[in-house]
Amino acid sequence: MAARVTNVLICGTGGQGILTASEVLSSAAQAAGFDVKKSEVHGMAQRGGSVTSHVRYGEKVYSPLIERGAADIVLAMEKLEALRWLHFLGPEGRMLVCDLEINPLTVNIGRAEYPDTDAMLEDCGAPYSLIPAFDVAEELGNMKVVNTVMLGALASRLELPAEAWTAAVEERLPARALEVNRKAFEEGRRLAG
Repeated sequence: MAARVTNVLICGTGGQGILTASEVLSSAAQAAGFDVKKSEVHGMAQRGGSVTSHVRYGEKVYSPLIERGAADIVLAMEKLEALRWLHFLGPEGRMLVCDLEINPLTVNIGRAEYPDTDAMLEDCGAPYSLIPAFDVAEELGNMKVVNTVMLGALASRLELPAEAWTAAVEERLPARALEVNRKAFEEGRRLAG
């Protein structure tokens, strides 16, 4: 029987810290003693386009890419991106969705309207949790920690030891903002727990 591999797809738009989040998750899994593979798709990241990162960890991982329908968790930093990558969620998977709406270019120029993502998420039938990460970041006074709030929410769903997460946060996030990132992480863990 093959050893269990955990699959996490992180998605959002350029500038939301998707790649940083995947680095923290990868470091935490590695600190916990797992083999880790990671792959990223940047797309039009500098223009606010879609960005994804596949993170897989387990006793032995052979490929960095998650197959469609095989993600244990889809960590979405934006609601529309959650819907865009829903097809990667596995039958026993769960979505953690930042309660944030970022208008795509077509909405900004008036050619489309932002869809009712709340109703669409509800209609899809997939288990999900909306995380008010943007509100938490605003309360903490640093909008750059939205991804850290979401990582805390993710940590509450993965069986990685707390010390592995602490080491990863300290290693991968800027020292000058470590205190606010710690608070953001703990608040995310509390919200999703």
